[in-house]
Parts: sequence; C-alpha cells; structure tokens
Amino acid sequence: MEKDILKVVDLRVSFEHEGKLHPAVRNIGFTIRPKEMLALVGESGSGKSITALAIAGLLPTMAVQEAGYIFFDERELTALGEDEYNAIRGKSITMIFQEPMTSLNPVLKIKTQLEEVIRRHEPDINAYQRSLKLLEDAGIADPVRCLNDYPHRLSGGMRQRVMIAMALACHPKLIIADEPTTALDVTTQARIMEKLTLLRQEYGTAVLLVTHNLALVRRMADRIAVMYAGEIVEIAEREELFANPRHPYTRLLLASVPSVSGRGKCLASIKGSVPAPYEEYEGCRFAPRCPIAEESCCKGQAPVLEEVVAGHLVACSRCNEALPEMCVAEQLPLPSNDCILRVSDLKAYVPLKQGLFGGSERKYLLEGINLELHRGETLAIVGESGSGKTTLGRCLARLFPNTEGSVQDAQGNELLAMAKEDFRQFRRKLQMIFQDPFSSLDPRMSVGEIICEGMEQFDLHSNDKGARLKELLEMVGLPEEAATRYPHQFSGGQRQRIGIARALAVEPEIIICDEVTSALDVSVQAQILNLLNTLKRSLGLSYIFITHDLGVVSYVADRIAVMQSGRLVEVGSAQDILNNPQQPYTKTLIAASPRL
Repeated sequence: MEKDILKVVDLRVSFEHEGKLHPAVRNIGFTIRPKEMLALVGESGSGKSITALAIAGLLPTMAVQEAGYIFFDERELTALGEDEYNAIRGKSITMIFQEPMTSLNPVLKIKTQLEEVIRRHEPDINAYQRSLKLLEDAGIADPVRCLNDYPHRLSGGMRQRVMIAMALACHPKLIIADEPTTALDVTTQARIMEKLTLLRQEYGTAVLLVTHNLALVRRMADRIAVMYAGEIVEIAEREELFANPRHPYTRLLLASVPSVSGRGKCLASIKGSVPAPYEEYEGCRFAPRCPIAEESCCKGQAPVLEEVVAGHLVACSRCNEALPEMCVAEQLPLPSNDCILRVSDLKAYVPLKQGLFGGSERKYLLEGINLELHRGETLAIVGESGSGKTTLGRCLARLFPNTEGSVQDAQGNELLAMAKEDFRQFRRKLQMIFQDPFSSLDPRMSVGEIICEGMEQFDLHSNDKGARLKELLEMVGLPEEAATRYPHQFSGGQRQRIGIARALAVEPEIIICDEVTSALDVSVQAQILNLLNTLKRSLGLSYIFITHDLGVVSYVADRIAVMQSGRLVEVGSAQDILNNPQQPYTKTLIAASPRL
C-alpha cells in the first residue's frame, strides 16, 4: 500500500469578523495518494480555495489556521519555518491559481518569471529551453514571442497557460490546481489535463483539483470531495459518487449541470446562497436550502461523515430520502424564419506598421463571416480561444473599429455605415452582456444608476422609472434594496444578473452574451440559464451566445456556428452539429468537451 503524499487532519481555518474568529474551513480531513487526483467541488464560498491555500502555506494575513495538521510526504508542513516551506513550494508543491493576472508580476517578462522558478530549484537545467518546452506543452502556439511579452499583453487564457507551465516546471510531487481551466477552451483544457495525467503516470505526481466543472471532474478525477460552508459533506470514488450521489447538496449540484438531455426543462437550481463564515447555524448548515430538511436537521450538532458503503462517506441523516422533482418541463418557443440580423462577408483587422516610415499592413482577425440570426433564436458561437468569437460579438455591437463588409438589420439598414448618432439609436435594439461583469460595471455608480442609465439615454419610462427599476430587479431575481448598493457588494452571479438587467432596461430585441456563465458555479449558472430562457420566452428575445462550454451550448442553442482562426467552418442546427459534425475541427471540439 502506497503511503499518502498528502494528509490533512482536522484542518480549521478562520477569519476575523467584528472582533471574533469565524471558521471558513471546519475541521476537515482527507488524503491524496501518489498519482491520484482528488477533486474538491462545491459552490463559491464553500472553502475550497482556502483549503488549497492552507496546504500551499499561502493563507492571506487575515486568515488564521486555528487547528489541524497538514502532512506532505510525511513532513508536517504547519511546523515548518518560512525558508523551509519556500524550499518545498515551487518544487515539490506547486499551485495553479484561479486568477493568473494577480499571480504574475506585471513589470517582468514571462521569460524572467518562468526561468526564475527553474533556476531556483533546478539550476543545472537549461532554463530557456525548458521554458520553451513548457509553453509548447501548455498549448501556446508562439512560445518565443510569449516569453518576451509582459502579462498584460496576453489574453486571460494565455496567462492561465503560463501559470500552468510554471506549476509543471520542476515535475512536482503535488500540484494544487485552483480552477485551472476556467478561462480555457475545451481543446486546450483537454491538452492541459492530458499533461497532468502524463505527470501523474511518469513522476507519481498527485493533484488536488479545485473546480466547479463537474463534467471535467467526471472525466479526470479519481476521488471527489464535496464541500459546503467549510465542511466536507460527501467523499467517494468518482464512479460511485456519480452513480449514487447521496447528499442532497451533491444531487442538486449534479442536477444543475446543463446537457442536451435537459433541453425543454428548467434546470434545477439551489435556492439561497452559501452562508458566510460568521453566519451561525445549529445542525446541518445546508438545511436552510435543502428541499428535504426537517425540523431535526436544524438542531443540535452538524452531522458528521459516516460510511454508507465502502469508501463512500456522507454527512447527512436523510441521505436515502428522494428529492422532489426539480427539473420542470417548459415549452420554449420555436424560432421564426424572420431574419433580424444578416452578416455578409464581415472582416475585422488590426493595422500593422512596417518600420518608422514604411506603410501599414493589416492583420485580419475575422475574414468572410456570413451569418444570419432569426427572431426568437439562440445562435451559439463556439471555438477555441483566439478563434474570433468575442471579436465577432464586438463587431456586431460596433465596439471594434476596424471592420469591412455588411451587417444589416431586419429592415435592411446597413449598421456598419450608419452615422454614430443613428447607430446609437439602433443600439437600443442590440445589447451586450460581457464576460466579466465586474469590469463592465462602473464601481462608482449604484446598481440603480447603472440599470437606469440606458433608460435615461433613450428617454424611456421617464414617468415610472422607479417602478420599471423594481420590475427589472425582480425579473432577474434581485431584491429591491439592491438598487442602492454598489457592484463590489455582490457575488459574481449577482453581478451577472445586474448586467442582464442593464441590457433589458432598454427593451432590446437582440442580446449578445459573451461567456456569461464561464466563471459561475453550476448552481448560479443554472439560475442564469433559466433566467435567459424565461426572458426569451416572455419577451421574444434573440441571443447570440458566445461560449466554449459545449454542455451549455447543447442545452440552450437552436443553431451553432463553429469558428476557427477568424473564419466560420461549420454552421447548422444544434442537433446536427452535436450529433453529426462534418468538419474535422468541429469533431475535435466535441471530442475534447467533457460531459456528464
């Protein structure tokens, strides 16, 4: 029997709030063996990332490890000094962070940062050649150029690949991967996970995978631990957990994942949100959100993990009870044949200057795009990072300046040639919800001001603006008092709802959704997708849905357009594209996409 590479015993991490310590991680324990991948899953706020940071010795200054032990390779890490920890961290234990921009030094080139890791721990290795190979393995097409770039000049997906390359640099014994593939397309995601698999096989590397991507967990993990409100509520081998989920929370998470089998049904979503550490409850902390909780669940001590079958532990006294039906059937209207947006031979470019006095050339990001959007339709645009999906969306909204070709509305008006003021009036019909809601919401404006700004621009509801604001907040599932608060006071899912409300405020016909669910928990994602479907049904909206998540596409899309290197390579109905793709690139995308 192999010894555990990592053993966590009764770990308790707390944060101070109003002069008292409140636990964010509550006396949890687990082990990871060499070559094993253990996945920590659960909603934001469950304590997954805090657990990962505690193991890496990188807890924020306001966090306190109150109790527990962390054994790595039979060494007790919490007893080590900072110098001893630094000798292990980066070589034997590495971490892939969720937000690479905050982890990379903005004033140093990628080459300097990547080679520093290699030279510190393996000084005899050719750091430059190793760096090139690592970036190639991470799916970066031009590693030489990447090495000489600064972090801000790389896309989010590219920065994530650099972080992954750093983590793999010295063939560590343990990799802690905190949402490592959130910003990556499915083919790059598959390549990175394949690299992790090779490391596990060749070097015995163990992986702690922190993620909300349950489809990825289904494909890659050996065991799964489900966390809720700082506690592990269920842990089991992969096949056992997916075949026989026991805890109500686990079952609701799985029911929240969109798939082609769920088309025509309202996704299950979990009411409420994960309680903050300072919110104290008696009994089970999931009870306020649990559909089968009874009075006894809210009293006494929280349930502890108990083995229900060999290797399958659950912390719930009602784990054998059936859940009520959560996926309610709903009738989505069929899209009409009316074309409300026609794109013909659209091109987008960036100018390239040749020398100080030389002429300028163009690098085309989009070439020859021909596309139609019908009334009441959801058209999904899919493809790898860098394929031109977001650029296409920005061109349609005239947020990208250098364009050629034709974009016409239902009346045949040429949108790209419109005068600025005329297009400003048309933009009321075409709105965009951005991938990162926080950066697209003005932090100095209250939510009410953000939502009402468009109404003021177009002189809408001038006599009943307050009533319309209340209606919009209710429509997207936010309380009326949210109007007086600011964007930083909301979660990611709530900020995405604010972005939707802002788009709806001007009563559009078309909404461009750019990766609106990519960074959301599956439970919040289900709420957003349910909301978009409800609005489509009630308001007759049409969506251009830009995403790399084919699970979401299979659930929401009527038609799919596949992009590669700035061109459309295949367009067809969702059923035809997903079940019978014709283009090799489309087949590769679908094969690489993990599914439940």
